[in-house]
Amino acid sequence: MHRKKYPFIAGFLVLPVGLYVLLVIWPYLQTISYSFTDWSGASQNFNFVGLDNYKDLANDDVFIKALQHNALLLVLVPTLTILLSLFFAFMVNVGGRGGAGGVSGVKGSAFYRVIFFFPQVLSIAILAILFKAVYRGDDSGLINGTLQAVGLGDKSNPTEWLNDPDLVLWCIVFVMVWAGAGFYMVLFSAAMQSIPKDIYEAALLDGAGRFQTFFRVTLPLLWETIQTAWVFLAILSMDAFLLISTLTSQDFGGGPDHSSEVISTYLMRNFQTYSKSGYACAMGVVMLLLTLIVSIVTLRLSRRDRIEF
Repeated sequence: MHRKKYPFIAGFLVLPVGLYVLLVIWPYLQTISYSFTDWSGASQNFNFVGLDNYKDLANDDVFIKALQHNALLLVLVPTLTILLSLFFAFMVNVGGRGGAGGVSGVKGSAFYRVIFFFPQVLSIAILAILFKAVYRGDDSGLINGTLQAVGLGDKSNPTEWLNDPDLVLWCIVFVMVWAGAGFYMVLFSAAMQSIPKDIYEAALLDGAGRFQTFFRVTLPLLWETIQTAWVFLAILSMDAFLLISTLTSQDFGGGPDHSSEVISTYLMRNFQTYSKSGYACAMGVVMLLLTLIVSIVTLRLSRRDRIEF
């Protein structure tokens, strides 16, 4: 009976595993092999160059700058997004004063869930159009117009938010946090709703305040969800190609003067514009390794014993 079971299971697995190998594993292997060549992307002829592409990356100032920007996004985007999402989720679930034991959400919490989640349904193209209007560098831009209306802006020299090398990356961080906080608020909110209200009521009866309740009750019970959210946000921070390429200047984004450059935008520019596909594949391999390392390190460092309730 057992001998018949395994061929039956294998018959169902052959097609999905085969498709996965063909559509996922094989492109990865091809990319790794091309990273050791001088392939231009347009020709079938290319030469093996060994580790030359990787050596060039180590001496490429633009690539190093892009790597630093990815590192900054890796620190800021997950941290700010998770902190904001946890705060909003806590308020809409247990932040209100009404209800039994004071463990209900704030008034209108159902409405807030919809409003906070709304940015998640917008496509990257719509986000780019929206925030190009927000960051527009004249008095018709939302930020500049508001600052001038309250007497804080300079009409003769309005701030060029997306064209200022010192501001553009911070503007992108804001957009990424704004777009992601609503989704993770709903994720954390769903996890909080699975926590028995009795735990909160017992904490309140023992004299715990809202601050203590959050750090002593909510945060430990949500740790696995937070861990998962951190990994996803870290992967997003290592990419960010679509948003940066549509929101900033320069071919495939990264402007001005590489001030918002990340690995993915520099990779695409080398692949499409400079016809240095082998070099771009080397960047892709480095990006893959960094993403794997970040994910593994995050899961290992944030691992703790599971709390049952």
